[in-house]
Amino acid sequence: MPETYFQIQWPDGRQQTCYSPSSVIKDYFELGQTYTVSDFLSRARDSLQQASNRVQAKYGFPCSRALGQLQQLEAAAQPYLAQPSDRVTVLQLE
Repeated sequence: MPETYFQIQWPDGRQQTCYSPSSVIKDYFELGQTYTVSDFLSRARDSLQQASNRVQAKYGFPCSRALGQLQQLEAAAQPYLAQPSDRVTVLQLE
């Protein structure tokens, strides 16, 4: 279960480095791809929850860091949700 870091760019140009405890994140995002903010959040919820579930299956407890990352993303996305055309870009995926 390799850790995966991904860097995104919010609609205002601000960049954020994010964490997933599992490479499952690569099943949800593509390098260089842009997503509407709502689509990005949906993919982030699904992928980070799945990553946390994998940690729970292996170690017996969910990954608080993955769930915390999701909370950070949801909070950061709030200002952009009113603009359906705003997009998030995946700049790095390793």
